[in-house]
Amino acid sequence: MQLHWIRVEDVPEIWRRLEAVGLGTTEACGDVPRVVLGSPVAGIAADELIDPTPQIDEITTRFIGDESLANLPRKFKSAITGHPSQDVVHEINDVAFVAVEHPTLGVGYDLWVGGGLSTAPRLAERLGVFVAPEQVADAWHGVAQIFRDYGYRRLRNKARLKFLLAEWGTGKFREVLETEYLGHALPDGPAAPTPTTTGDHVGVHRQKDGRYYVGATPIVGRVSGETLTALADLVEAHGSTRLRTTPHQKVVVLDIPEDRVESLIAGLDALGLQARPSLIRRGTIACTGIEFCKLAIVETKGHATAAVLELEERLDALDLPHPISLHVNGCPNSCARIQTADIGLKGQLVTIDGEQVPGYQVHLGGGLASQDRDEAGLGRTVRGLKVAADGIADYVERVVTRFLDERDQATDETFAQWAHRADEESLR
Repeated sequence: MQLHWIRVEDVPEIWRRLEAVGLGTTEACGDVPRVVLGSPVAGIAADELIDPTPQIDEITTRFIGDESLANLPRKFKSAITGHPSQDVVHEINDVAFVAVEHPTLGVGYDLWVGGGLSTAPRLAERLGVFVAPEQVADAWHGVAQIFRDYGYRRLRNKARLKFLLAEWGTGKFREVLETEYLGHALPDGPAAPTPTTTGDHVGVHRQKDGRYYVGATPIVGRVSGETLTALADLVEAHGSTRLRTTPHQKVVVLDIPEDRVESLIAGLDALGLQARPSLIRRGTIACTGIEFCKLAIVETKGHATAAVLELEERLDALDLPHPISLHVNGCPNSCARIQTADIGLKGQLVTIDGEQVPGYQVHLGGGLASQDRDEAGLGRTVRGLKVAADGIADYVERVVTRFLDERDQATDETFAQWAHRADEESLR
């Protein structure tokens, strides 16, 4: 979560209040282990395979702030989920643990390493091992130490763990982890099943205790302080004191009694936080953009918001068979995961009718397991395919309409499948 418009004299009090509720800024940036991303419904969801909270707590307690990991070659991102929707975008983290049930060893985790996007995108790979819950922290530490000891330091743009994995392969990586860092072999393990639900947790879902959690969609992940204050009042009025955020820029309200769910949804709608959003609103995220980020080349939140509102009117009459994910990023670094969206837009200056204007390069047909796909994959680019910043809605309407006209209905073809087989003219 990013807070903007902060006065420097208020920073100590802000830190005090954040820390009072378990939020902190320790190692939020730098060449260190970043925040350990956990399932937003950890310990809550009725369909959870395992609660990863103890594993997250152990890693955080033992290793966040550990001086021996304070000078890694580059940043190191982690994710853990016990939910079958695989809701932590594990394919693009340096190390990730995904819940799986072993046929003889019970429920534990499938270990993934070496994911990352930016200008050289690479999806993480399975090591093929089964990690028992009590072994997760040690396995995490082993992977982090491999990165520290063997990661590339000479060139900063080649210093992420994904480049080491690309050279070593999963076989050598597993061998080094087991022999040099763990001191024992890990059992072979099965892959986690393909998710059957989307991992953004939007909508109404049952908790283990019989109450419900409700996921809501802000437009492109931005909310005002006034809205957050009103949201807190609304949540408390419905008997809850807890909410969580997701990697998909959504808000999840926990602990709602069944007879208060519809009242909460109505209140969320009034705040612009929709629990039953349009498919385009649900699938659109955007990075911070040039307004707050020194790396951004173009504005994102405003352009993406305008596109969502316009597309809700234009696409309302179209019978979309699947959600369409639209990710808008202000620079090549892919904080909004442009290569893993149905339609990803990378900010740059583009030439339209001989004039240089803010715009985006287009990526098409990407996606992750948590987006209800058969398998994760990176999008394709079409040479010369760019859109102006104020032309997002026109382009999305055009390409989605062509998808609906050309898709193979017999196989229930998805946008990503179509985008990878379509000729370039259909994608323009």
